[in-house]
Amino acid sequence: MSGPAEELQERLVRALRTLDLADEVERAPLMLGYLAQLQHWNRAYNLTAVRDPSQMLVQHVFDSLAVVPALRAYRKGSSTAVADIGSGAGLPGIILGICEPGWTITCVDTVGKKAAFVRQVAGVLGLANVRSVQARVESLESLQADIVISRAFASLADFVRVASHHCGPGGVMLAMKGQFPDTERAALESTTDWCVRRSLSLHVPEMEAQRCLLELGPKEPND
Repeated sequence: MSGPAEELQERLVRALRTLDLADEVERAPLMLGYLAQLQHWNRAYNLTAVRDPSQMLVQHVFDSLAVVPALRAYRKGSSTAVADIGSGAGLPGIILGICEPGWTITCVDTVGKKAAFVRQVAGVLGLANVRSVQARVESLESLQADIVISRAFASLADFVRVASHHCGPGGVMLAMKGQFPDTERAALESTTDWCVRRSLSLHVPEMEAQRCLLELGPKEPND
């Protein structure tokens, strides 16, 4: 490995260590394999507006890795079930599947070419714990997930409306966002019986923009 590929690997390893994910360094080749597949298929499938592999690494891979430590706090043993809603190119689902081979990851998207890409890349990388489903989220039978997560999918209110039935008993809904969405929170809490229970600031290596992870839940009687 030399040149740009070596630089990407060095940056990825550095990011993993920054995120306290040093134990995942051995999985870096799989993450770079995902990046290579995304570059290749993006030309035909237009999976992401980001074309530069250096930016793909930060905006997609690092951004997805940043939630891994937080999600581990919600784990339900070794067989945690995760539903990635509006998964697009498999983000964060594919990255979660790489970091947590014992978890079951279901990536859901309505767009056929995106669902096909996730199926393809899971096969190429040997991720038996990742499955791709093409369906409308709201009409899909409940996935009974421990963690229901979305990244750049919809407003908080719409996320709850179409995906809350995918939460299993004791499950949690998590939304990846940029700057804290005050307007979205107000709409969520005024139009649904749900609220933002917790907000966690995320540090994404090499990214200056603000990122946060929001935990959503039904309102308590006194809310």
